[in-house]
Order: sequence, then structure tokens, then C-alpha cells
Amino acid sequence: MRKTVAALITLGLAALALAGCSAGPSFAGQACSSKATSSVLTNSVTVKGEFGKAPEASFATPTKVQKSSVDDLITGTGSAITEKNQPIVIDVALYDAKTGQSLGSTSFDGSTQVADVNTWDGQLKTIGDALGCATAGSRLLVGFPAGTVAEGGAVAVVDVQKVFLPHAEGSLVYNDALGLPTVVRAPDGRPGIIIPDAKKPAKQVTQTLIRGTGAKVTKDDVLRVQLTSVDWDTRKVLKSTWDAQSVAISATGLEGQTVGSQVLLVIPPADANQSTGADGNGTQAIVVDILGVDTSASLSSGQ
Repeated sequence: MRKTVAALITLGLAALALAGCSAGPSFAGQACSSKATSSVLTNSVTVKGEFGKAPEASFATPTKVQKSSVDDLITGTGSAITEKNQPIVIDVALYDAKTGQSLGSTSFDGSTQVADVNTWDGQLKTIGDALGCATAGSRLLVGFPAGTVAEGGAVAVVDVQKVFLPHAEGSLVYNDALGLPTVVRAPDGRPGIIIPDAKKPAKQVTQTLIRGTGAKVTKDDVLRVQLTSVDWDTRKVLKSTWDAQSVAISATGLEGQTVGSQVLLVIPPADANQSTGADGNGTQAIVVDILGVDTSASLSSGQ
């Protein structure tokens, strides 16, 4: 049995356990059925237009917004937003509730960049709150009370264009891991990496730890991932996206994997590839969760 020295990368692990299956989608510890609605707002605002295209909103002005609220104008059938750091793509059109005038909008043309609920919390918290448990394909009507965004209140139409996986999901894969790092997972899916007391590999090693059920990755894909990299010798975390935002990487080295998979890469300096976080400064163990194919990402910006 190989030894495991003090090399556990905690990364906020609450427990060293495999992530289990939940009974149903939840957000911030609450069941999705608790999502607030406001029929008053839907009586005052009419939204026309196709989902995914710039909406046309008309108001019974002045529309009064008494409190933060959210309604599903269209209920999508896609994946639900269950984590605040889960990558999502949404388009937003914002209006002054008192006048009905536009206060600005995203592009609604497929070029909107990936963000997460944490990002929206920092910009427009009411939208961040409204996104909890929303599903891909949904159109939301969100109300902002007076004095938050506009003096007389505001209304947003939000199209949830895409919801990536929150973490790797699929079946565990057995590997003979003798001499290779061990990966443990917290309930939210984030990995911890244990480096063994063993000779580090001279050539790159790739192991599938979880096999996802999504589409097969091709060499031309740009992938949306969460990743953690650890230096083999120092056992220190070199990079982790779990407490920031997911990143877009090239599929180089991950061709043939499937969306939803978790992959362990052990990369010596000679095989370093910055697309997966290896910088060539020593042997690195990298765990990559493949959350989806990102068709709008720019690798040069890392978004």
C-alpha cells in the first residue's frame, strides 16, 4: 500500500466523500419549489418575441414593483442552475418600470459570455437571486423595487440560454492508481488531490476518473471546465478555478473524453500544455471537470 503524506489539498472540502445524488434540484439549500413569484408584475408587463431573441416589452405605466420578484414567462426543459459557481449564459434586457424605457441589454445574438450566479450577484443581485433553480430555455420576468436599479423600480427580461454542468457527473471509473495521485471529492464536486510517495512519471499520464454521459470531445472543441493543478514535488496548489470562475480551454489532450467526465492528468515539464494548466515548471497533477462545450468562448481572453 502506498503512503500518502501531508498532501491533501483541502480547497474548502467539507468532507472527504464522493458527491452523492440528490432527490431533486435545489439551490442554496432550498428546494426549487420555493421559488418566489409575482403575478402582479405579469399583469402589468407584456413581453413579446421569440426566446433567445431581443424581447419587446410593453408596460402599463407606471408599473409599480413593491419587492424583488421573479416569474417564469417560459419554463425551459434544460438543466437547472443548482450552484452559484455553475457556468451559465444568460441574456438580459433591463427596463425602467416607471417609464418603460430601455436601460440597456446584452446582445441576444449568441455572443454573450459565460458567467455564473456569483458574478450576477455582484452586478445585479436581484437577477442572481432569480436565477436559483432556473432551467435552460427559460424566460424570466424579474422585478427590482424602487431605488435599487432605477428610482421608480425596474424590470428585466432574462433568457437562460445555456446551463453547463456544475461539476463532473457520470459513473466512477476504476483505475489501478498505484504510484499515481488519489482524488477525493466534496459533496459539491470539487476535488482534492493526494500526491503519493512515489517516483513521478516520466511521460504524461491520463486517467478518466468519472465517465460522463455527454457528447464526445473532439480536437477542435473549446471546453468549459473547472480545474485544479498541484505541483508534484511541493504538493502545493498552483491553480484552482473552483473559488473563482470556470475557464475555457482547448480540447488538446482531452480528445475522446465525454462531457461530464473528470480526468486526471499527470504532466511532466516536457509534455506541458498551458491549455490544461501545465506551465512546464515541474511535474503537475491536474484534475479537469468537463462541464460542456463552449461555442462562444475566447481562448485568448480565458473567458
